[in-house]
Amino acid sequence: MKRMNIPALLFLSYIAAGWMPTAQAEGLPVVRDFTVEAKESVNKQAPILVLFMSDTCTYCETALHDFLLPMQRDPEYNSKVILRQIEIGSNDQLIDFNGKITTHSAFASKHDALMVPTVMLFDSGGRELTNIVGLLTVDYYFAYLDNAINESLAKIKAASKHPLQ
Repeated sequence: MKRMNIPALLFLSYIAAGWMPTAQAEGLPVVRDFTVEAKESVNKQAPILVLFMSDTCTYCETALHDFLLPMQRDPEYNSKVILRQIEIGSNDQLIDFNGKITTHSAFASKHDALMVPTVMLFDSGGRELTNIVGLLTVDYYFAYLDNAINESLAKIKAASKHPLQ
C-alpha cells in the first residue's frame, strides 16, 4: 500500500480551495436591533428603509440586486437613508423599536408585510412613513424608491420642526 504524503495533500487542498469561487450572499445589513438603527436615524435625520423579503422570491432578488444594493453603494443615499432587510420567514431574534425581543417573522406580521418584496420606511420611533408593496413596474421602481425616500425625509424634517404635532 502506498503511503500518502499528508503535508503535500494539505498544501494542494489549500491551493485548490483558493481557486474555488466563494458563495457569499450579498444583501443589505440584516436588522438585529432596531434601537441601534433608531439612534443612527436620529443622528442622520434619515428614515430607515426595510426590505421585507423571502429567500425564495425572485422579485425580492431583483429589488435587492438591481435597485437597493446599488443605492447602498451610492454615497448620496448613505446620507439620506438607512437600508436594512428582514427575512419574513425567519425566526431569528430581533429587538423592535421599543426594545422588545421579537422575531423577523413576527415583526413582518405586525407590520402587515405579508407580500414580498415589501419596502417600508420608518422614522426613529418606529412609525411607518410610507411603503411600497411588490415590485410594481421595474422600469419605474427606482423612481418609486427615490420618491418614497424623499417623502419620508420630508416627513422627518417636518416632524423635527414641529415635534409636538
